[in-house]
Amino acid sequence: MPGMNILVMGIGNMLLQDEGAGVRTVEEFARKYETPQCVELLDGGTSGIELLQYLEERDVLILIDVVRNGEPFGTLTRFEGDDVPSVFQKKISPHQLGLSDLLATARLMGSIPNKVILYGIEPKTIDTGLELSTEIAGNIDRLTDLIAGEVRDLGVTVTTKQAIGGLRHVCA
Repeated sequence: MPGMNILVMGIGNMLLQDEGAGVRTVEEFARKYETPQCVELLDGGTSGIELLQYLEERDVLILIDVVRNGEPFGTLTRFEGDDVPSVFQKKISPHQLGLSDLLATARLMGSIPNKVILYGIEPKTIDTGLELSTEIAGNIDRLTDLIAGEVRDLGVTVTTKQAIGGLRHVCA
């Protein structure tokens, strides 16, 4: 797909411990990986409908957020397509209701990306605090690598920052 346009968006509240895992993952991805301009990284924080402008003219949206599925803490899950909005019905925090509204509005307006993927991580605690739990912190690197693999599978060059050298980064 020439001219592919991908948005990788971390969602969550950094003040509620594991709730910030999505944002921390995007930060780690930016620290660790180099991508071409067709891949935008965004800290979506706890915003909802205000994020609509960032979805316009995207081919792929990759969301990262905490998802409570009753799995062991730190478990990583992947959802795609119509399964994504249903995940937010089991909301952990108010921003997930806003995200559900965002996706529904984007669909109604015809600005929903062709492919929507959600990577979730099972939270241990969403108490007030800046530190991630050990279980979540221990899986952020693995989650970051999964997202890099997802972008590579779309045909886009993703390299680790120490491996850049003379490589040319291309969009699919």
